Amino acid sequence: MRDGLRGLTTRGRSFLAAAVAAAISAGILGEKDLLRVAVLLAVLPLLAALYVGRSRYKLACHRSLEPHRMPVGASARVVLRLQNMSRLPTGTLLLEDRLPYALGSRPRVVLERLGAHQASSVAYTVRADVRGRYEVGPLIVRMTDPFGLCELSRAFPGTDRLTVVPQVVPLPSVRLPGEYTGSGESRARSVAVHGEDDAATREYRRGDDLRRVHWKSTARTGELMVRREEQPWESRATVLLDTRAYGHHGDGPTASFEWAVSAAASIAVHLRQAGYKLRLVTGGGADVDGGEGAGDGLLLDHLAEVRMDQRVEITTLMQHVRQRSDGGLIIGLFGSLSTAEAELLAGLRANNATCVCFLLDSSAWLNLPAQARAEADQAHDAAALVLLQSGWRVIGVDHGGRLPALWPQAGRGSQGFALRAAMAETVAGGVR
Repeated sequence: MRDGLRGLTTRGRSFLAAAVAAAISAGILGEKDLLRVAVLLAVLPLLAALYVGRSRYKLACHRSLEPHRMPVGASARVVLRLQNMSRLPTGTLLLEDRLPYALGSRPRVVLERLGAHQASSVAYTVRADVRGRYEVGPLIVRMTDPFGLCELSRAFPGTDRLTVVPQVVPLPSVRLPGEYTGSGESRARSVAVHGEDDAATREYRRGDDLRRVHWKSTARTGELMVRREEQPWESRATVLLDTRAYGHHGDGPTASFEWAVSAAASIAVHLRQAGYKLRLVTGGGADVDGGEGAGDGLLLDHLAEVRMDQRVEITTLMQHVRQRSDGGLIIGLFGSLSTAEAELLAGLRANNATCVCFLLDSSAWLNLPAQARAEADQAHDAAALVLLQSGWRVIGVDHGGRLPALWPQAGRGSQGFALRAAMAETVAGGVR
């Protein structure tokens, strides 16, 4: 009842004020009929407050998101189901779901009336152009009586999480360098050339099938030996995302960093579907495995929240890659590099690892004067040349570049880029 009185609207308070005035006037004038009017004016808002105050605790709400994970630029459908749990009908209900700014303005939906134990569903759509994880809710329900004398709000504490992942674009099938590097017993074993008698064996372990016992090896070693089960060959790949804040330029969804994040997601999904044992490394120290059973969700959920970091340097990225010696293919997505940073990256070519670099000319995301543009292009070509000389395959990325069109260069090599960079170095040397 107290909550109901606190929720009286301006109209309800006016009724109470009029009731007080009518009662005072009835006492002064001695008019009993006016006193009856005063009682009626006072009872109406009090009954409304009692009605709304009691009914507000008998509502149930359920929210569902379709889907819970969506790419940047897509839309999700939010369905709200409200049920009246009491035996009395409700008045008009105003539903308002709280949303973060990136998902748009708060939706407001009006339900005229819910009968006893009646349920009703309403839906609205949200769209996000920025990656991230967003809380949808809580839902605020404003209830009023049929006369508009009392209005109360109730917030349902339940929230749902909507994950907006980077956009994934399909890539053409390309035979990549080093795609057969990895590990496994079936590829490394060459015992078959000696005949079946030399099959790879190991010591018997409790629980092994006795049908796998290799009797000739058992007789030779004096211990019970069994044939090894062949393990499939694994192609391994590491996708390295450069999160250095000073290596990227631009603002919002069209920034160079957003291009790199979307490219990392597309390449990771493409390689995982191609059968690679995948590893995603970012400058923040995240090390995400995307094996066959992991699915794309783990990778995309991490990329939904990755951010640039002022503290990350090239040495930091290299340390994260070297924490695990997976070998195989390394695909890096880098912002602008200096020649010194490119020389450091040459160290990842150890153990004959195959390295492919998508080198973003992030200065192209800025409007630079002609002289500054020429200097930026020269620095970009110089860093690319250092990587090429150390054995990296380099694919240059300009503003507006499309990854599906650039992806085949990862398989063909970067001869065109190498020629351009070599010419730039020759011209620079002649000027000096």
